[in-house]
Amino acid sequence: MIPLIAESLSFLSEHALLLLAILVIFALLLTKIGYKFGMPTLLLFLVLGLVAGKDVMGMSFENFAFAHYIGEFAISIILLTGGLQVRYSHIKPVFRQGVLLSTLGVFLTAIFTAVFIFFLLGSRLSLPRHLLVYVCLMIASILSSTDSTAVFSVMKGTKIRLKEHLGPLLELESGSNDPMALTLTIVFVRVVSSVQSPGTLTADYSYATVLPTVLLTVFLQIGLGFAMGLVMGKLSIWLLRKVKLDASPLYAIMILALGIATNTLTSILQGNGLLALYVMSIAIGSDDGIPFKKEIIKFFDGITWLAQLLMFLMLGLLASPSQFSTALGPAVLIGLFMIFIARPVSVFMCLAPFRKMSLRSKFFVSWVGMKGAGPILFATAPVVAGLEGASEIFNIVFIITLLSMVIQGFSLPYVGKLLKVSEPEGPKLDTFGMEFPEEMGALHDYTLTAEDLEHGDTVRHMQMAHGTRIIMIKRDNDFVVPHGSLKLYPGDKMVILESDSSED
Repeated sequence: MIPLIAESLSFLSEHALLLLAILVIFALLLTKIGYKFGMPTLLLFLVLGLVAGKDVMGMSFENFAFAHYIGEFAISIILLTGGLQVRYSHIKPVFRQGVLLSTLGVFLTAIFTAVFIFFLLGSRLSLPRHLLVYVCLMIASILSSTDSTAVFSVMKGTKIRLKEHLGPLLELESGSNDPMALTLTIVFVRVVSSVQSPGTLTADYSYATVLPTVLLTVFLQIGLGFAMGLVMGKLSIWLLRKVKLDASPLYAIMILALGIATNTLTSILQGNGLLALYVMSIAIGSDDGIPFKKEIIKFFDGITWLAQLLMFLMLGLLASPSQFSTALGPAVLIGLFMIFIARPVSVFMCLAPFRKMSLRSKFFVSWVGMKGAGPILFATAPVVAGLEGASEIFNIVFIITLLSMVIQGFSLPYVGKLLKVSEPEGPKLDTFGMEFPEEMGALHDYTLTAEDLEHGDTVRHMQMAHGTRIIMIKRDNDFVVPHGSLKLYPGDKMVILESDSSED
C-alpha cells in the first residue's frame, strides 16, 4: 500500500461521517455499472465495504454488536417498505404457495443443509456429537433465507418481468422468510450458547428435549407474530384514517413509528417482531383508504435504499479477506449444495400439491434462492453471543452469500428466458409526474400519429373507448390541458385515463 494513501485513510478514519459519506456517494455511482452490465447492485455495495475494510484500504470496523443492532433496524425498514408495496389482491392467488415456501421451505432447507454440514465438517470441528448437531443446525438456519432486495434488484436492473404470478410469489416468499430464518437462528444460538457455557453440563440437552422445544418456540413465535401483525394492521389502518395530518411525510413517519412499535411489542411478548411488522405493512398497503399512499411509498423507497446500502457497506467492512482461506473450501461446497440440491428439493416438496403450477415455474422458483444481507446479519449473532468458532462461521456465511449473488444473480435473467417464464419489460410509462388513485382507473401514455388524426385534428374528433379520458398533453416542452376544440398534431404525447366507470 502506498504510504500516502495509508496516511490519508488514517486521517479520514478520525472523521467517520466524512468517510461514510464518501463511501455512500461512490456506492451510488456504482449502481450505474450494475444496471449497465446486469450485476446485482447490492453485491457491489458488499464488495465496496469489503475493499474499504482493514485488509485492503485500512478502514477498521469490528463492532459486531453495533452492526447487528443497525442491521436489524435496516431489515425492519426493508420489510416495512416491501409490505407496503404488496397488495393482498395481487398475492392472493399464490398466498398458500408463498407461505409454505417461507415457513416449511426455510425449515426443510435448514434441515438438508445441516445434514450436509454435519458430514462435511463433523471431523473438522471436533465437538461432542450433540453439540455438533446443534452447531450445524445453527449454521444452516443462518443460511436458510433468501433476500427479496437482492432478487428484485437483479430483476429491475435487467428489466424483465415474470409470468404465471411468479413475481408476487417470489415477493411474498423472499419478503416473509427472514422471520422464520431469524427465529431458528436465535433458538439454536441460545441452545449452543447454553451447551458451551460452564456449569450447564448437567442440564438435559438431549435431542428429545431440545428439538421439541425448538419446534414449539418456532410455532409460538410465528403464530404470535402473524396474529399481532393482523391486530396492529387493523389498528394502524383505523388510526391513519381517523387522524388528519397536514402532509404526506407525516403519515410516512406515523407508519414508521407504528411499524417499530409493532416489532418491539411483539418481541416483548415473545413473538416474531419482523413477521408482525411485515403482516402489518401488507395490511396497510392493501387498504385504499390510506391518504397519500403513493407519496408514502416513495418516501419509504428512499430510506430503504439508504438502509440497505448502509447495511451492506457495514457488513462488508466487518469481513476480513485475509481470514477467508480456511473457510473458502467448506463455504464453496456448502453454497453449491444449497444452490443445486437443498433449495430445489425444498421448493419441489413444498410446491408438490400445486399441480397447476408448471414445472418450469417450479424450476425457476428453486433457482431464485439468492442470499443477501439477511444471512450475513444473522451470522453476527453467534459472534455477539461469544460462541466458540463464531468468526469462522461468519466468514463461511459471507463467502456463501458472495457465491450465491455471483452465480444466481448473474444467471437469473438467463434462467428466466431459458425456462420461458420471463419477458422484457414494456416501455416505461410517462405520466409527467401525475398520479391517480388506482380505483379511478389505469393511466397510459400514447404518442399521436398522423393516422390517429384522419377523422379530425381536435380532441372531440378522437375516437376513444367509453370511459377513456385524455388527462394531459405534452407538446415539445409545453403542457396543454385538453378541451374539445384543442387542435392536435402528430407527435403530441398524451396521458390517458382508462376507467370502467359507466358515467359519461
